[in-house]
Amino acid sequence: QVQLVESGGGLVQAGESLKLSCLASGKTWTIGGMAWYRQTPGKERELVARITRGGVPREFGDFVKGRFTIRRDNTKNTVDLQMNNLTPEDTAVYSCYAQAQGLNSWGRGTQVTVSS
Repeated sequence: QVQLVESGGGLVQAGESLKLSCLASGKTWTIGGMAWYRQTPGKERELVARITRGGVPREFGDFVKGRFTIRRDNTKNTVDLQMNNLTPEDTAVYSCYAQAQGLNSWGRGTQVTVSS
């Protein structure tokens, strides 16, 4: 089993940046792909960015438009999401995801709020 804990959320103003981090623990050697998702009340959860086991970014949400980067450090069991030029539309709960041995693991999420 894998446990995921996110950190780095908070309140920022439009145009500012924020870096989210996800720390994995447990059977980390079984983790394959990882990703960041986000969700706002009344909307479905949507993919923000996905990264392979080897650290290659594979997919971004259409709304990212080059503003976000995802990086992974398997030696530290972390995956980071650097978000630049944030807008109020980016306000959401951001959650970390990992696939390990066919099982899906989710963190509890971290709130990101962007004021105009």
